[in-house]
Amino acid sequence: MRIHILLKALILLPVFGLVTGIVNAQYKISGKVMDDQNMPIRGASVYLENTLDGGTTDSTGVFEFTTSEKGSQTIVASEVSHAITGLPIVINGDVSGILLHMKTTSHNLQMVTITAGSFDASNDKSKTVLKPLDIVTTAGANADVVKAIEMLPGTQQTGPDNGLFVRGGDASELSILVDEMVVQNAFFSGPPGVATRSRFGAFNYQGVSFSSGGYSARYGQALSGVLELNTTDMPDKSTVNLGVNLAGLYASATKKWKKAALDFGGSYNNLTPFYGIATTNFKFYNPPIGYSGNVRYVWKPNKDGILKISANGSYTQSGIAVPNPYAGIQSASSNFVSPFVGLPDTIDFVTKDQYYYSNASYKQLFKDKYSLYTAASYSLDSTRNSFGGVPILEKDQRSQFRIEGKDYFTSRINLLVGGEVQHYGISKDFADSYRQDYTETQLAGYTELEWTPINMIAIRPGLRYEHSELLNKSDIAPRISMAIKTSANSQVSLASGIFYQNPQDLYLLAGLRPGQQEAIHYIAKWQYTKDDRTLRIEGYYKKYEHLVLEHDTGSFDPNGYRIITNSTLVDNSGYGYAQGLELFYRDKKTVKNLDYWVSYSYIDTKRKYENFPTEATPTYIANNNLSLVTKYFVDKWQTNFSATYSFASGRPYYNPNNNPNDASQFLSNRTPDFNNLALTVAYLHSFGKWFTVFYVSIDNITNQHNIFGYRYTYDAGGNVVPGIAPTPIVPALYRSIFFGVNFSLTQFKKDEL
Repeated sequence: MRIHILLKALILLPVFGLVTGIVNAQYKISGKVMDDQNMPIRGASVYLENTLDGGTTDSTGVFEFTTSEKGSQTIVASEVSHAITGLPIVINGDVSGILLHMKTTSHNLQMVTITAGSFDASNDKSKTVLKPLDIVTTAGANADVVKAIEMLPGTQQTGPDNGLFVRGGDASELSILVDEMVVQNAFFSGPPGVATRSRFGAFNYQGVSFSSGGYSARYGQALSGVLELNTTDMPDKSTVNLGVNLAGLYASATKKWKKAALDFGGSYNNLTPFYGIATTNFKFYNPPIGYSGNVRYVWKPNKDGILKISANGSYTQSGIAVPNPYAGIQSASSNFVSPFVGLPDTIDFVTKDQYYYSNASYKQLFKDKYSLYTAASYSLDSTRNSFGGVPILEKDQRSQFRIEGKDYFTSRINLLVGGEVQHYGISKDFADSYRQDYTETQLAGYTELEWTPINMIAIRPGLRYEHSELLNKSDIAPRISMAIKTSANSQVSLASGIFYQNPQDLYLLAGLRPGQQEAIHYIAKWQYTKDDRTLRIEGYYKKYEHLVLEHDTGSFDPNGYRIITNSTLVDNSGYGYAQGLELFYRDKKTVKNLDYWVSYSYIDTKRKYENFPTEATPTYIANNNLSLVTKYFVDKWQTNFSATYSFASGRPYYNPNNNPNDASQFLSNRTPDFNNLALTVAYLHSFGKWFTVFYVSIDNITNQHNIFGYRYTYDAGGNVVPGIAPTPIVPALYRSIFFGVNFSLTQFKKDEL
């Protein structure tokens, strides 16, 4: 036991800077904790004041621990639903028979939780923001997890781009994880300038946690935030689910045994019917077609352990005619390096994508005091594209292993220690003659302590170590967050930390090796929650340092899909900032069956990075973003109505007629404001044992012609052709109608809608 106490102190040393001594004599302290009704209290922390010595009561209220302290001491008991109590004791040897009584607090100030920078959508109803059917039936989300997150503060309307853009960062600055493991290529493959769906089905996950900054030391390699998806545990019962819609059909089934369960399913997608009734902005001469399959096994060897193993794979193909980003340019130059130079203004893009992902994890709790979590994953994405007859072959793969343990010293203090290793690589072949590739191995170790000295205060310091084999560079990232309860229903949360990330794939594929990029986050949030109403106001400042910056690039190339060579001069002299204010209000109480939320974000951001000739606001940034989401269930009709209005102010775009070296002109033009109104209607019905949901969704009801930028036409010398109006960059379609039906042997409930 003496060794165990010493280990606790040594582990806490790097986190808090505590100093402890080696002691000799050990005395056993034991007793019982009861409430004011003379009933035993389980899970109470009992400790000697101002020491690390203590224990936790069992189901009968009994505690026992050892200490080296002597003389007059105060023994303290604390538990979240009772008032803290203490008793003076004298230690001259073993002390037994101690009896501590704790009073129940009828108006208890609940233990504070740290939430700065994060939205939690877990199964915990006290924290839930978005549930699976919430995501599926929210108008405008299109049953896409990532699209639904765009309706929360801190995000941008992505338009024709894939990814989640968070607080001034581009899509590469956010990491998406499944059961704590990084997902490589989280979106389906598609042509440049046409956004595709994420690969995640809402019903596969029991929790969605979105952090737009100041996230845990458990994760790294993301300058802006993380989106963490937690797969479902043991299902409640065996069931079968079927679905048919304009995009195809799917089927899944679950077989549950006493301690295990097996899930399996498959889908076939063919968007020919969808594009057959839609008016598109691009020609889909081969509408997307694909199929997928998945299997998952869950086993609970005991009440506190769970094993989850899953695998899924998919194949998709499509053909679409899209604008050539190098329209009019007849030959490559130092300013424009691309295999698409010299091709027609509109060119055919064909994609054939094979994707595979597998994940295995095991979690075990030991004696309510220690926990162990370990996981491994592997993904492979193989894409065979053709752009105007130019073959482009790409292969991405990633393997990862993670292990972490947690020691619950008391109910108020626990320590997490873990590590991970990732090995991944990307290769690209252009026109069967030009190849770019790289492989990387990253090692990381981390520790994080959670301490709640009293119910109204929580502190979580953390430290993360990262090493990049590719860059031969190691970094240490300290982080800290805390929360203070300001009333029974409100709290203030603070967070700060340093976050590192490798350079973009654009540079690593070219054989360039600049150093790690860095961001420092400062976040403050106030939140009030009462009776199914939540109001939160959050402010932040993010400082970018050591961003990759190109030199001597000549004219600015606005194409986000450009290619550079290993002769490009780069370093880490780039910099930038992002600051903003966000508001979120949700009300599920005022009107029966009505649920609505308002999300607003203001951002001010500029940066000088990549090939920017001067500091400017990036083209994916709208300074103002607003979402209004409403859902109303009509009991008599068993029908749910959901409407979403989204607004974003105009975003910058590159005008080559302006001087890019003049900060007042570069990216100074703005697109028109973005407006979108969406509606979803879902009707519940049952046919025998089958519970069904019929749904229809209309996106962009008012048929707004939203614009996300402009393309200019160039002559053979790479100069803008005068007199020709620029071509707007638009989504694949303006207004869309989508409908389908879901069948299940498990009943849908209106409160899930």
